[in-house]
Amino acid sequence: MRGEVLHYDEQQGFGFIAGADGKRYTFAREDLRREMALARGDEVEFQPNGDRASGILSIRARMTSPARGGSPAAPAAPLPGSAPAPAHFGRNAENGTAQSTGLWSYFWRGLTTNYVNFSGRARRKEFWGFCLFWTIGLVVAIGVGLSADLSRGDVEGGGDGPVVMFGLFGLYVLLTILPWIALIVRRLHDLGLTGWLAILCFLPYVGGLATLVFALIPTQAGDNKWGPVPAGVRL
Repeated sequence: MRGEVLHYDEQQGFGFIAGADGKRYTFAREDLRREMALARGDEVEFQPNGDRASGILSIRARMTSPARGGSPAAPAAPLPGSAPAPAHFGRNAENGTAQSTGLWSYFWRGLTTNYVNFSGRARRKEFWGFCLFWTIGLVVAIGVGLSADLSRGDVEGGGDGPVVMFGLFGLYVLLTILPWIALIVRRLHDLGLTGWLAILCFLPYVGGLATLVFALIPTQAGDNKWGPVPAGVRL
């Protein structure tokens, strides 16, 4: 399979490749077919093995390897009837456009494509965008539930209490707890920290403070082992 290098740290010997299938693969130095210099944007060929790439060979290195007489080898001609490989396989290559960095877009992706995404990085704007619209959704759920309880007379009439409101509140929190955890983990990755520190955000007394601190720290400059700098970040 062909792909594009998203990140490679030669000192620590790890990196990421965006495959032609739209998936992202991790790799280490031992997954290279031979010692070679890789940079972001380089095209490679590799063998997918789950979420890991192995047998990696730079297409540039293969095309410029010496042939007999010392001249560069000519690139292999495509097979008859085969489709040409796309020039780029970046994270947004499947739709051909860059993903929006708006607050609502971050929130919507948090509930859809990033619902249980515990890999990659999340910038501060993504965290606060999700927080903003999550809070608005919570207020709407409570308002709808309370209105339903008032119309039934459960609140003022001495009924069983605001059952609908508590039911909608619990359902909303239950449906959004996984995206919250995934977002906190990605925010920690963006700071260069392990995602296991997300446990601090759910401890009594200190959880709120820990979450606020993690949400306010700026993005770590440069690529780290969890991926490149998120789109839209100015360093």
